[in-house]
Amino acid sequence: MKTRVVITGLGVIAPNAYGVEAYEKALREGKSGISFQPELKELNFGCQVAGVVQEYESIVRRYFSEEQLLGMNSSIKFACIAATDAWKDAGLEIPGHDVDYVNWDTGAIVGTGIGGMDTIGDKLIPFTNAGKVRRMGSTMVEQVMASGVSAKISGLFALGNQVTTNSSACSTGTEAVIEATNRIRQGFAKRMLAGGAEGISKYIWAGFDAMRVLNRDRNDEPEKASRPMSESAGGFIPGSGSGIIMLESLDSALERKAKIYAEVVGTALNCGGQRMGGSMTAPNPESVRRCIREALKDANIRPTQIDTINGHLTATFADPYEVQNWVDALEVAPKKLPLINSTKSLVGHALGAAGGLEVVACALQLSRGFIHGSVNCEDLHEKIKPCEASVVHKTQEVPGLEYQAKASFGFGDVNSCLILKKWKG
Repeated sequence: MKTRVVITGLGVIAPNAYGVEAYEKALREGKSGISFQPELKELNFGCQVAGVVQEYESIVRRYFSEEQLLGMNSSIKFACIAATDAWKDAGLEIPGHDVDYVNWDTGAIVGTGIGGMDTIGDKLIPFTNAGKVRRMGSTMVEQVMASGVSAKISGLFALGNQVTTNSSACSTGTEAVIEATNRIRQGFAKRMLAGGAEGISKYIWAGFDAMRVLNRDRNDEPEKASRPMSESAGGFIPGSGSGIIMLESLDSALERKAKIYAEVVGTALNCGGQRMGGSMTAPNPESVRRCIREALKDANIRPTQIDTINGHLTATFADPYEVQNWVDALEVAPKKLPLINSTKSLVGHALGAAGGLEVVACALQLSRGFIHGSVNCEDLHEKIKPCEASVVHKTQEVPGLEYQAKASFGFGDVNSCLILKKWKG
């Protein structure tokens, strides 16, 4: 019998809000975090808007000393802020660095897609090419190594269990939650911090702009630029930030009398092998459907029990195919598809952080009985119109919400799907 796993803490720093209560308010109000970025215009980017965490440097200084910040890039800063808030929200005390103590029961799986590029682009490459290697400082490696996000978190909380940084493109954050859930299920840990982080950097976004997968048509209307499920969607909008949750065995949570947001009841990971229509940048539709069905099987529920879907839905050509895959995987008529929304319409696509930001949104929606609206899809894509009744445009109160599906699909044809259940005590 698998150990039951629940969510006992949330931490979030997003383009449209910082902190759990502010994030819930922003989701409910349909507040966009997309803004015009003058630097992108100066650099001749086609897409000149992005989901950027506002005034984050002042937020950072509430958490960390100047000495600590020497070893952090923006991705690490976001991860550590979200992890700290999730830890506190779970009712745990932060251990002092002077205490000879290691928490062997708790670990972290926190991923990033392309984190560290700001430090690489601004410091590592210029200093190296200028022959100034000795001037880079002793913290360069910990800033640019991918595992810096989880390594810094482990030091903050004296974590002694598995500490890993995963990276599976846009599937990263959701995959981290799944891997952490399964570690607890198998009895190897009592608690795991899990989620994703992605920094603010023109170097992260440049490659996507070169691919022409970013929306170039709404630079003068930033809040209307991220348009998942829309006929006029012109590509995704890059984002940033971090969403991290505290996962915990049910026994441990009950013993501590911790508050519980939701239970993780189903997980699935797979890959489409870049066959059958799948490629490095497009998902194999059969693998997507299999992933969703495997998560349902793991949750031991029927497709008809899913109340709502938080989709991957990025505002690219893939949106209509994703919606159809949900219809096929759940074996429902289009007009019977569960309610569906896209958090990316409000915060953009935060790449490795996307799944983390969205899982936090899911936990809030389940625990507080609402489904936030997806903005900018009033002109639904023609192929999505058969599911029109299921698309949530404005926030709805849904007190009876019980099961929510959350999926992410990433470059490399990788897929992840979670089934969350409302906690009823």
